Amino acid sequence: MNIGIPREDPSRERRVGLTPAGVQSLVSSGCQVFIEKDAGIAAHFSNEEYENVGGKIVYSTDEIFGRSEVVLKVSPPTVEDCQRLTESQTLFSALHLAIARTETVNLLLEKKICAVAFELMEDQYGDLPILLVMSEIAGQMAIQAAARYLESNANGRGIVMGGITGIPPATVLILGAGTVGRAATRIALGLGAEVIVLDKDYSRLRALANQFNYRIATAIANEYNIQKALHYADVLIGAVLIKAERAPHVITEEMVKKMKPGSIIVDVSIDQGGCIETSRPTTLENPTYVVHNVIHYCVPNMPANVARTATYGLTNALLPYLTEVVQKGINQTLRDNIGLARGVCTFDGACTNDVIARRFGIKPIDIQTMLTE
Repeated sequence: MNIGIPREDPSRERRVGLTPAGVQSLVSSGCQVFIEKDAGIAAHFSNEEYENVGGKIVYSTDEIFGRSEVVLKVSPPTVEDCQRLTESQTLFSALHLAIARTETVNLLLEKKICAVAFELMEDQYGDLPILLVMSEIAGQMAIQAAARYLESNANGRGIVMGGITGIPPATVLILGAGTVGRAATRIALGLGAEVIVLDKDYSRLRALANQFNYRIATAIANEYNIQKALHYADVLIGAVLIKAERAPHVITEEMVKKMKPGSIIVDVSIDQGGCIETSRPTTLENPTYVVHNVIHYCVPNMPANVARTATYGLTNALLPYLTEVVQKGINQTLRDNIGLARGVCTFDGACTNDVIARRFGIKPIDIQTMLTE
């Protein structure tokens, strides 16, 4: 089996699909791995490192797509990427089709691509291993970004996250008590901030409060509590996720208007459209903008800013699935591995995810039914 790893657009993505160790593991399993020249440079993996473990360096994106049965990307495929795909190829990538262009979905269907979404792949426990890794990173980075943009030279409120003797710390409001919220809470508390976490799930709030020895304030995420907490917040972390769906706007523009001037919004949910009405995607090179005197940080792929750590994490979570695909082929693996099958959004010209099908007005077809026909 041939696996291809293209070089990502460095203005949008700095991670790479596999570390050299991951490539070596696949080569040892009997497949060829093609890596586009300099694909790992932003994560400080050299071409020589990939060659030394048996990877083959190629010199164009077209060659990667043309020589591979499985294409392994990190960032969601562009229309141009989808045009490069050949019929019946397998694509592993973050997909986020709930906010994708119709043309992207149509090309995946027309070319009968088996499109596997990182964010939907499950393990034997029903968890989302790749999403969990990236969410843990994003939660930490959200607080790092907030602390940086609170500084005066970034036109923030000019306050330090942890406060000092006689001066209270910053107040960090976190919407969502999942993996992102948990990681953000840990870092914010470590910096000495006052932390408020809101979520609709009472059991999640209780578990989080217990984990941090009740050093955080928690409340149910309803409109009254959100408005009250926003009045005190210096930092708002948006960490709302609904699997496969576009994130709902939990914070309205009117709420944003009432936030303190120079306060910070970090909308980690922007990968799925954002949970704040005033959010719009930004880039690694231009990560912020200001609306109603509030700084918005809305980079969809925050882990790309720690590309080396994130690539190691991605490899650890993804490699067992790829190894199984190499050993059995994609169809047999999907029959045997229900968790991987749940990550498939398109297969043999059909949409196999109910949520995505509903979003684009397509009739969904169960993938296991297709595999047994």
